[in-house]
Amino acid sequence: MTPAPHRSHADDLLSFIGSSPSPYHAVASAVRRLEKAGFRELCGTDDWAGASGGCFVARGGALIAWYVPEGAPGHTPFRIVGAHTDSPNLRVKPRPDTGSSGWRQIGVEIYGGVPLNTWLDRDLGISGRLALRGSGAGDRPRTRLVQIDEPLLRVPQLAIHLDRSVNDGLALDRQRHIAPLWALGAPEEGALLRRVARAAEVDPAEVLAWDLMLHDIQPPGYLGADREFVVSSRLDNLVSVHAGVTALANAATAMEQPAYIPVLAAFDHEEAGSGSETGAQSPMLERTLSRSVAARGGGSEDWARALSGALCVSADMAHAVHPNYAERHDPDHRPLPNGGPTVKVNVNQRYATDSTGIAVFAEACERAGAPWQPFVSNNAMPCGTSIGPLTAARLGVTTVDVGVPGLSMHSARELCGAADPGHLAAVLGAFVAGG
Repeated sequence: MTPAPHRSHADDLLSFIGSSPSPYHAVASAVRRLEKAGFRELCGTDDWAGASGGCFVARGGALIAWYVPEGAPGHTPFRIVGAHTDSPNLRVKPRPDTGSSGWRQIGVEIYGGVPLNTWLDRDLGISGRLALRGSGAGDRPRTRLVQIDEPLLRVPQLAIHLDRSVNDGLALDRQRHIAPLWALGAPEEGALLRRVARAAEVDPAEVLAWDLMLHDIQPPGYLGADREFVVSSRLDNLVSVHAGVTALANAATAMEQPAYIPVLAAFDHEEAGSGSETGAQSPMLERTLSRSVAARGGGSEDWARALSGALCVSADMAHAVHPNYAERHDPDHRPLPNGGPTVKVNVNQRYATDSTGIAVFAEACERAGAPWQPFVSNNAMPCGTSIGPLTAARLGVTTVDVGVPGLSMHSARELCGAADPGHLAAVLGAFVAGG
């Protein structure tokens, strides 16, 4: 069985994932936990002068949060945990109401690297945000979150009797056959909007636009003879977001000496390249951190010193060795679930890790009493990437890419070890506390 502290963390993780079917919900879930720990929101249009303690900036599906110990000078270096809130999925098109052959369907667009076969024959709900008439904070449109955890939609697989080659590969045309069905009858313009608006308790006439997506309504849970695995949607990368929130909230209650400024940067759109106003390529993190220096009376020299002493851990899911495809992995780097987080290395800078970053992370693992595992891709299998290289290049800070090893990455339902999320949170806690 998973040790009690890690089981408790895993239980809390499952609750966090269940309440976070979209990046916008993930930010809202994180904000609730940070506010409970005493953090307060700062709006971009506010004057931040003198701001200290726990602070955060939330923008759409992205969140930057930090804790300033009392009396910390402007040049205090940052300890940054980077993660992302988004996951590959199916997103609702602007004109969604469609259909064929007497079926009413919903038009969707494929977001990120989706293994489409994992979305077949699943009961799907809808979540996201609605943009409403009128202005909210900072003259931005008002928004309302919506989460329908009902079996509303389904992408039905073609019966094997009608396609005997289905087991030879994915018999699915990305452009023509991905529209989920949800009712019988001819397409009816505005039908989906009315259903979603009712769930959000708003008048459909108030809705001007939306960012809506589908999610598997099967709840997160445990798997295995001794419940040693976690199975859930969106483990990539809510495992890391949850661990980062936990580490930051704990740091805010335990930190006494102003040695570092602990920071959580949870970006959106990583699965689509991070090129948005809330992605890792945007100036969001840089602007936020520079303003936090200025709020403590620091100038350009303090800002340069704070970055020069900064360190970043970019936390994203990693690949455990697959027992049925072991030849796809490097023979000497085969992480296993519950063996601790992996440190991801790629000399071509798909990951930002170098020896100095490994040393920092290894020492944090020692302080946390947690194991860790090295990961390198098979030379014949180009690896993915993460926000680590983007953060390192934009801010010029030493960065190490790490992650909890799992299987079925990007699937509608992923798997990882039940102990590893707790290990990651403990290591990130030791990292942001310094030492």
